[in-house]
Amino acid sequence: MSEPVESAGERRPRKRVKNYGAGRVALLDAAVRVVARGGLRKLTYRAVAEEAGVTHGLVVHHFGSRDALIEEAVSHAIRSSLSSSALDTGTGKVSDFSAGLADMVESCPDLQAFQYELLLEARRRPELLPHLRALYEEYFDATQRELSRMLPRPVDRGLYRLVFAALEGLVLHQLVFGEREVTEEALAELRTLLQGLAEGADGD
Repeated sequence: MSEPVESAGERRPRKRVKNYGAGRVALLDAAVRVVARGGLRKLTYRAVAEEAGVTHGLVVHHFGSRDALIEEAVSHAIRSSLSSSALDTGTGKVSDFSAGLADMVESCPDLQAFQYELLLEARRRPELLPHLRALYEEYFDATQRELSRMLPRPVDRGLYRLVFAALEGLVLHQLVFGEREVTEEALAELRTLLQGLAEGADGD
């Protein structure tokens, strides 16, 4: 029996659905770029579709609602950022701490801008706070784990939040001003301070 005749417009979405995972990631990447350039208010189905070069209906098919799109974009940002941040190297060496930070900013500027846009928008839209808290708890946990490998002393919340705040500030400044060399200089100073904490604790 022959297949029913379909128009090109009908066939195209079916091909996308067949490659569901790859298509979904591409749409999430597009959502990140839209927010990075225009803020969360610019995040619409049509804007994401235009950015990704697909139909409006395909974005609706994958996410169903704008809130679902936002939530999944945040989860995508968590996975992407942690895989590229070098926060949690696992070596326990102070010299390796955040070694890839400057590279991350240069290679993923839209991803970083997306997160800062969400932070600002959350001041106006408290419903975004759970998504942001999930994102930042991942960062805090990764920072605490790495500091715990480097320092023999207990790593309390004040310390790992302080260190992460320094890293986040460096990311923001490099994102806005460039100056990769300043990021590297500041990281070298931070590692010196951490090394001093490690050696001081060993001498106690």
